[in-house]
Amino acid sequence: MNHQYVERLVNLLDPSANQILNMSVEDASRSLASGDLDGVRKIQGHFALIEKDGQLVRMARSIGRPMRYFLAKRSEGPCLVIAERIDEIYEFLKSEGLDDQFHPSYTRMVPAHHIVELKLIGCPDPNPVNRRYFNPTRNRLSTDLDEIGAKYIQSLSKVCMSWLNAQSPKEPIGVMFSGGIDSGSVFLVLYDAMLKLGISPSRLKAFTLSIDGRGDDASQSMDFLKSLGLELFLEIIEASPDSIDYKKAIAVIEDYKPLDVQAAAMGLALCQGIRGRYPDWKLLVDGDGGDENLKDYPIEDNPELTIRSVLNNTMLYQEGWGVEAVKHSLTYSGGQSRGHVRSWAPARKLGFSGFSPYALPDVIEVAEGIPFIELTDWDHDKLYSLKGDIVRRGVKAVTGFEMPAFPKRRFQHGATTGDMFSKLFPTNAATYRRAFLDMYS
Repeated sequence: MNHQYVERLVNLLDPSANQILNMSVEDASRSLASGDLDGVRKIQGHFALIEKDGQLVRMARSIGRPMRYFLAKRSEGPCLVIAERIDEIYEFLKSEGLDDQFHPSYTRMVPAHHIVELKLIGCPDPNPVNRRYFNPTRNRLSTDLDEIGAKYIQSLSKVCMSWLNAQSPKEPIGVMFSGGIDSGSVFLVLYDAMLKLGISPSRLKAFTLSIDGRGDDASQSMDFLKSLGLELFLEIIEASPDSIDYKKAIAVIEDYKPLDVQAAAMGLALCQGIRGRYPDWKLLVDGDGGDENLKDYPIEDNPELTIRSVLNNTMLYQEGWGVEAVKHSLTYSGGQSRGHVRSWAPARKLGFSGFSPYALPDVIEVAEGIPFIELTDWDHDKLYSLKGDIVRRGVKAVTGFEMPAFPKRRFQHGATTGDMFSKLFPTNAATYRRAFLDMYS
């Protein structure tokens, strides 16, 4: 009788969804295969990669691509299933007669910015080892806001140019646009980059969602672009309230956090509207990550946070409390590493290729270098005003545009009115969690 375990690796990831901008997939994979932290850090773009060496499996991803795994038991040895989505893992396990082992909470998310090493040695299963490949130096920049802004938006422009050079010269490009600081700066940087690269900006559109012809984002978007003489790029996508289904959004993002579900529901409506109008449209760009980079969330809304925790913890909004923390979610990871699915999954569902330049390490690295404590002296209001000041100065330095900066408003709130929003979305967080669990009951 052979008592040796026979391990199995099942890779369900779509390789075409990787957006590696500065090297071949083969070169990127070689860095991961050797466990080279510096080599993986050099990979620019959104990616999810796997390499197997005997019983050792290495996995790594950027914020922009979700990557989940599940370790199933077989009599002949362990089976590691890796996929973008929980339901893909579940369907595979059903096809193998292994679904009696499944529960969504048993799946694991590879945390962004880490190489995860897992040994397939049978029973008992060893814990994975998480090795950080991205560790930006904090507080390394001066307090000169002009210098900070220029470096920050220069990094954004550089990754946008790399992305543009990787696209087909005839593909139209849409920006998910609200006229806010993040989507506004991404649009202007893309517009400027296209001109500098000799690419016709006629390929560019700014898509704004309006539910039932209402919401403040539509007028804000027009005001933003009209002030710069660019209003011809705006296209309002109108949707009916009936098209907003929070349960459908939960199924798409496979999560239950209310703010992420709400944003995803609106993102689905916008993507559906674009797809209905343009059946062959492929490329969508968004400003996701801009709030996280410049720490622009109302701390008062989260009882777990203080301004000291926000400013003292590296990449708190991007990664949560960290992979070694008690509150780190093994199923979902933390911070934007978890929440980015709200942008990625709706676009994928409707057949788009999404790109989030603010979520790339080269841009995050500049943001982490900002001396936030010195600039704010622990003052909430100073922190909240800092983002607009930095981005406006940077956009001016890089593009020459005097970018307007409107008060912060979430995407899901700007697409409709307050009365309609309260009709579309439950107020109790437990309602979202129950809807998620019902999918596998």
